[in-house]
Amino acid sequence: MTQIMNNIINPLLYIIPILIAVAFLTLLERKMLGYMQLRKGPNIVGPYGLLQPIADGVKLFIKEPVRPSSSSPTLFILTPTLALFIAMFIWAPMPMPQPLTDLNLGLLFMLALSSTAVYSILWSGWASNSKYALIGALRAVAQTISYEVTLGIILLAIVILTGGFSLKTMLVTQEQTWLLYSSWPLMMMWYVSTLAETNRAPFDLTEGESELVSGFNVEYAGGPFALFFLAEYANIMMMNTLSCILFLSPGQTTQPEMFSTNLMLKTMLLTIGFLWIRASYPRFRYDQLMHLLWKQFLPMTLALCLWHTSLPISTFGLPPQQ
Repeated sequence: MTQIMNNIINPLLYIIPILIAVAFLTLLERKMLGYMQLRKGPNIVGPYGLLQPIADGVKLFIKEPVRPSSSSPTLFILTPTLALFIAMFIWAPMPMPQPLTDLNLGLLFMLALSSTAVYSILWSGWASNSKYALIGALRAVAQTISYEVTLGIILLAIVILTGGFSLKTMLVTQEQTWLLYSSWPLMMMWYVSTLAETNRAPFDLTEGESELVSGFNVEYAGGPFALFFLAEYANIMMMNTLSCILFLSPGQTTQPEMFSTNLMLKTMLLTIGFLWIRASYPRFRYDQLMHLLWKQFLPMTLALCLWHTSLPISTFGLPPQQ
């Protein structure tokens, strides 16, 4: 009985804080964008607007869900659920400081699972039976698949340096020096690629309001739309947490309090960078988006990956692999 209760409680203790953090990330984004645009942002619901995420959630989930009469009913409802499920499940091997499940191939598992998120986008556009939703889904899939190429090559270079696919191995390797110092070009390209992977500005081509009216989720309203919204922001936090573990070691897992504090602060800084970029840059054209990846990032990441393989580990200030 105790084992069954642990199997239920442990995932909940992982999922509930992530959902709460996602809710208040939306408030942080609206506040930051407001002050950057010389306005207040949410400040009515609760003190300083702190209850605004709760009000938004209640409003979305009690709204009547509207479904196009020509849509595929089963797939139309399943795809938002699949998007949120993948966004939550991908956190499982993340050491915070202890992972929900300790995997030797944790990095490979996360890369594979993030690739399956493409299906929820594609199916939602197809199930809506709307040409605008389908065009938005095709653009999102092309963008996501393209930038996963760069992310995969950068991860390969990091694996070559650290000598393992386990996220705990990444942390042990960085006890002496952060990988940011020896691999800062990879870090910069990784950070930009995570912006594109999560469909954030200036790469939010899927939500080009002037062209596609919100893209693949244009036919969704109420609760199903809220699930897509939660999945998107959970992916933003997951990508920034992974960036922190890969390049900005938050410390040793044997010191859980300090590890958790460092991880939270560094993830928050990277997330604030996402919001700052949204307030600062205009949206790319689609041809510029693809040109950046295939003609600039891909050759550079391939060259840096080959360079990492040709030099001894000691060159980067890292301990020798066991």
